[in-house]
Amino acid sequence: MEWALDNNYIIFTNDLDFGALLAATQAQFPSVIQVRTQDLFPQSLETILIQSLTRFQSELESGALVTIDLSRSKIRILPIISNDN
Repeated sequence: MEWALDNNYIIFTNDLDFGALLAATQAQFPSVIQVRTQDLFPQSLETILIQSLTRFQSELESGALVTIDLSRSKIRILPIISNDN
C-alpha cells in the first residue's frame, strides 16, 4: 500500500484484506478496487471493470474503495469511519 500511495497508484486486487487495512488505518489513500469473484479471467471482468472505472473515476482520484463482483459494484469513500460509538 505504501508504494501505491507514494506513486499515486490505485490498487487492483482480489485480496479483501486491503479494505480491512483501509478501515483500520482510516487512510484517505490509496484508492483500492477489489474484485469479489473467483472468475478472474479478463474476458469476465473487462466490462464491469471498465464501467466501474468510468462511473467512479472522480471518487477513485479522491480516495475510495470500490468493490466489484460480476453483477454489481459499490463504493465507499475514504477514509472509512466506523459508525461504532
